[in-house]
Amino acid sequence: MTVHIGCIVEGHGEVEAVPVLIRRVAQTFSDPPPNVQIPPPIRVPKSKLLKEGEIERAVELVARKTGPDAGILILMDSDDDCAAQLGQRLRNRVIQARSDRRIAVVLAKREYETWFLAAAESLRSQRGLAADLTMPANPEDIRGAKEWLTRHMNEGRIYGETLDQPALTGVFDLQSARRSDSFDKCFREIVSLLRRGPRR
Repeated sequence: MTVHIGCIVEGHGEVEAVPVLIRRVAQTFSDPPPNVQIPPPIRVPKSKLLKEGEIERAVELVARKTGPDAGILILMDSDDDCAAQLGQRLRNRVIQARSDRRIAVVLAKREYETWFLAAAESLRSQRGLAADLTMPANPEDIRGAKEWLTRHMNEGRIYGETLDQPALTGVFDLQSARRSDSFDKCFREIVSLLRRGPRR
């Protein structure tokens, strides 16, 4: 089975990381896994997506690029917003704009890197991270996950979103990361997009 998924993301790192994440999730739930076709994600800053008409415009662009059977994943950081409330508002907007599409809206609580903190033990010695890395208490409450990662890297290393985010996405333990409620939602939403395949 071939599944097409288009993506809208806000950060440079997510452009490379999100396709890796989708393919890794696909590997976990079926044998053989589906053939996942993911064109390069569309990157739009969160501040722009929140403006009237902008997320709708981005969805329309992805819909035209991916064809009628494709699902759409929208992923952004919640920062200081309530992930559940903002996510629902955005979902209402995109469903109203394109009710014919399967669309998942996921907000990482705080930021995408929070998911790495929830699976910290699986990232020991990866990308310069400490060999004794341990998940902090309540990782979703930490403001500044990128800075947390830098503080737990070898001397002289600084977390770099464009290189480290895709690389760590390729190795972090997905089940451990599901200790983060927002990643658990992300995982389930991706599975839903993958399992449903083309619309009937």
